[in-house]
Amino acid sequence: MKLALGCDHGGINLKNAIIDYLEEKGIEYDDFGCFSERSVDYPIYAFKVANAVADNKFDFGILCCGTGIGVSMAANKVKGIRAAVVSNEFGAEMTRRHNNANILCMGGRVINEEMAVKFTDIFLNTPFSSDEERHTRRVKMLADIDNGTFSTE
Repeated sequence: MKLALGCDHGGINLKNAIIDYLEEKGIEYDDFGCFSERSVDYPIYAFKVANAVADNKFDFGILCCGTGIGVSMAANKVKGIRAAVVSNEFGAEMTRRHNNANILCMGGRVINEEMAVKFTDIFLNTPFSSDEERHTRRVKMLADIDNGTFSTE
């Protein structure tokens, strides 16, 4: 497994805690920045991570900002990305199990480092429920939206 990581200044503490976890577990990752608490524009880092995941260079991405919302919105602009903001364990599990999310987003002003590591662990170790047709159908609908072929009829 290989992960793409990114953050803005509001999420750097979470990203650094996640890096410690990944190194402890021997999980390969690339850090796309940012690298300090100096104010930066979150779409830059979300775009880098989302494109790397969409191009299949990485299995998953993790993005952190102040709330997780901004990086999620930016990442979801990239075709093929299913980025989800989580703030509890249930969300971290279900975003993988039911939605097959490929980018986990979290907020440094919403959760602490311990929670970010726990949610990362859950996200990375929860499989998609591909054996349940309704979940596969719904994820396909998201792909159809990306491709401009989705219809409600």
